[in-house]
Amino acid sequence: MSGPSPPDRLLLYATPAHECSYLPRREAVTLFADPEYPKDAWLQGALTEQGFRRSGRHMYRPRCPRCTACEAVRVPVGEFRPSRSQRRTWARNRGLTVRVRPQGFETEHYELYVRYVTGRHPGGGMDDPSPEKYRDFLLCDWSDTRLVEFRDGRRLLAVAVSDRLPGALSAVYTFFDPAQVQRGLGVHAVLWQIDAARRAGLDWLYMGYVIEGCRKMAYKGCYRPQERLRGGRWTRMADC
Repeated sequence: MSGPSPPDRLLLYATPAHECSYLPRREAVTLFADPEYPKDAWLQGALTEQGFRRSGRHMYRPRCPRCTACEAVRVPVGEFRPSRSQRRTWARNRGLTVRVRPQGFETEHYELYVRYVTGRHPGGGMDDPSPEKYRDFLLCDWSDTRLVEFRDGRRLLAVAVSDRLPGALSAVYTFFDPAQVQRGLGVHAVLWQIDAARRAGLDWLYMGYVIEGCRKMAYKGCYRPQERLRGGRWTRMADC
């Protein structure tokens, strides 16, 4: 006996207004795709093109009634030209070994994640991670997710969580050894994903949201050329 058929339409649910995590004295509203609706990489790609992001098994996007500071960003990987600083970061980490692994819980990854969030985000709500919270945040049973390891010899320095979409990669999250901040491992992970998408013949790297007025999200504006989703349309940004 077969189970119930999936609903014909994907429903979207809005949260009550809550304190914004990025901008002070702002209220935020988040739109979620129906968590019970069956999802796959194709649907994820369609939602990502509309400005959604994956967090665990959920797809969400900001829908704040009085603020449009969050803008989805994507980089056309075939046209990307690294800045001088980005080229230096790439050269600095050229000797790292890169290994792409299927998603799954790895104790070594989790321990690095704990060091990262406790060292880089103290008091931000992420610095009490458990294995369950780690899984719920980064892993997903319906997405085509890869865990990209960056090692210096046998030492794990960084992990980039990267989703394969039709025609694109989505940079979900990167965590790294906080004692190695001088290497620019977060930048290197983005550059690696841009290069990997280009080598795979894909069109885009989706990078999440750049947020006007939020310093810790401003780095996403440094990858050029890029497009931002404004008023429901992807808009090419002027090069720096």
